[in-house]
Amino acid sequence: MPEIRNYTLNFGPQHPAAHGVLRLVLEMDGEVIERADPHIGLLHRGTEKLAETKPYNQSIGYMDRLDYVSMMCNEHGYVRAIEKLLGVEAPERAQYIRTMYDEITRILNHLMWLGAHGLDIGAMSVFLYCFREREDLMDCYEAVSGARMHATYYRPGGVYRDLPGLMPQYQAGGTKWHSSKHQARRNDARHGSLLDFIEDFTNRFPACVDEYETLLTDNRIWKQRTVGIGVVSPERARQLGFTGPMLRGSGVEWDLRKKQPYAAYALMDFDIPVGVNGDSYDRYLVRMEEMRQSNRIIRQCVEWLRTHPGPVAVDDHKVMPPSREAMKEDMEALIHHFKLFTEGYCTPPGEVYAAVEAPKGEFGCYIISDGANKPYRLKVRAPGFPHLAALDEMARGHMLADVVAIIGTLDIVFGEIDR
Repeated sequence: MPEIRNYTLNFGPQHPAAHGVLRLVLEMDGEVIERADPHIGLLHRGTEKLAETKPYNQSIGYMDRLDYVSMMCNEHGYVRAIEKLLGVEAPERAQYIRTMYDEITRILNHLMWLGAHGLDIGAMSVFLYCFREREDLMDCYEAVSGARMHATYYRPGGVYRDLPGLMPQYQAGGTKWHSSKHQARRNDARHGSLLDFIEDFTNRFPACVDEYETLLTDNRIWKQRTVGIGVVSPERARQLGFTGPMLRGSGVEWDLRKKQPYAAYALMDFDIPVGVNGDSYDRYLVRMEEMRQSNRIIRQCVEWLRTHPGPVAVDDHKVMPPSREAMKEDMEALIHHFKLFTEGYCTPPGEVYAAVEAPKGEFGCYIISDGANKPYRLKVRAPGFPHLAALDEMARGHMLADVVAIIGTLDIVFGEIDR
């Protein structure tokens, strides 16, 4: 046998399974990975520096664009940090709306992860199934904010507006692509309010998760590709700074929604799924169960929001703008509106850190304020960064094809890693 020399392989940055602009420099012995060196920074947009040049309320949109698969959770971390600085507490209804949308975002994120992870390993159908459900949840984003992705819906002191009483419908009659019968069926769940639509989704969704599990959980190819791949022990997961499903997949029961509750999570009834072996398969099972638990939380929020009307923002026009109607009629309100959107508000000097349990792990914002109307320093704690940093350790001794499975199980998005 001729001796195989070690060689270096470029994986990415335009590789379909690299999930964005990841460049890995792999040192390989034949097909076995000896070292994996992630090269990042190809998507660096200077988010933190940009946020330091703008008033606080003008940087909320930057947060959506960090982890662009779990938009509202990022906003939540940033908005909570500002609220801590200002000493403002959002009204109870706003807290429930935030809780509900955080969980809608978690399902959105996990569906994207499942579809992409499945596609990487060779399961095509799951991808199409997942995007079918994502479409409904994207409509929930659009209904409250007008945007399918970058919502900018959470604001310091509450949310942008209350939930709409009517759900937008598909146009009646047939189109070039859909018959009128099909259009009518698509509108079935859209005859009521947004809450009715979300409730209908929560009734359907557990059966959808069953469908994904039928395709994958006991599928022997799926198990061959994920069982025993990228094993991380609970001790090592803690040392590496893992959070979220990566940490829980290794058997550590840590979830900020239970351990440091925020919004309305202290009042919610849900369980924390935990893995046993710390491999890719366990992390898959943890995320699948998380979708079911998120569905439970959303149902509880819908039930509460139906029976408890009320304000969704603080009544302080130094922080939240007055209504459009008031702004058009009242000089005082117009001045408030103008000052808020040009100068913003000044926060007291100090430093603050606020974190939320984002779908990928702990997303935190650390802000230092010098008393101005913009942060002196903003640092984002991105959950994906320590996970990607552990790729070298997780991939050593595995085959080249397993690197793809490990990247999939990390669930990384480059917006938050490169920032």
